[in-house]
Amino acid sequence: DPKVDVLGLPDGVKLVFLDIGLGMIVFTCILGQLTTQVNASHCMIDFINNYFALFTLYVAMTVEFSGVMHSSYLVQNLLSALSGKPIISNEPPRTGFTFAFFWGRVLMSIAILGFCLAVVFKALFNGQTMMTVKYPELPNGVNVFLFFFFMSIVGMLEGMQIAFFAVAKLPKNERGTSFFGQKTCELLFKGNGQNLPGFMIGRQLTVVCSFFLVASITGLNIEPGQGNNIFGIQDGAQKFLNYGFHGAVITTILASITWQLAASAFPIAFLNNPVTYILLVFALFLEWTGLCSGAWV
Repeated sequence: DPKVDVLGLPDGVKLVFLDIGLGMIVFTCILGQLTTQVNASHCMIDFINNYFALFTLYVAMTVEFSGVMHSSYLVQNLLSALSGKPIISNEPPRTGFTFAFFWGRVLMSIAILGFCLAVVFKALFNGQTMMTVKYPELPNGVNVFLFFFFMSIVGMLEGMQIAFFAVAKLPKNERGTSFFGQKTCELLFKGNGQNLPGFMIGRQLTVVCSFFLVASITGLNIEPGQGNNIFGIQDGAQKFLNYGFHGAVITTILASITWQLAASAFPIAFLNNPVTYILLVFALFLEWTGLCSGAWV
């Protein structure tokens, strides 16, 4: 039970908002994401007409240039080959040094991703993550299941927004080729079209909640210098891993970019998935509750 007094609130309220984290989830979702997205959608030029937007762009380009996330390009090429859709790019074909530099970063990214996954599973089975420390009674298999479950939820929601915008341009009779595909499109595009932006709000809340849970699963609870560093690495390296960058790499590649690329290559397949319909209903329900309606202010 919560032991700290916060504004004289009952223990049940503190449990939901502080221990479970609903307060931080709603705070992050409204102020950290939805508010800026709503403003940017109405004032696109004004939103980027400042030096901080330029700084953000340069930071993002630097991260991409580093090659840490380049394994997603391998996924893109594989999906392009499977779907038969060519990759449209304004860049000339890679040759010589450019070819070697690009695929060298892809191999480096695969190695980094493999190491990050190894760190997470090693820590999970050793009881060295935030989740295993907070809930030691949970079996290791359950923690691994929760890791993949919430990663898949995030991935489905990331892919769904890509698929929904892709099929929005198609004629009504081409939007779904199965029972669940048709049900999804009927719900998404019915009425005055408010269900699509409503899904985006409910989706964002679900994604933020899932990311918080994944962060607790991948976050390390290892004190450097105690002789229990993961894989016996140096204390400096352990301190770096404790910041959670390994979790960021895993979720960005496996729970976000990969699913977005898959949805852009196979949007109809995403629509025909019954899980898509279930998540759409759940996201619309969350939007209906009004938890994130403060973003419209």
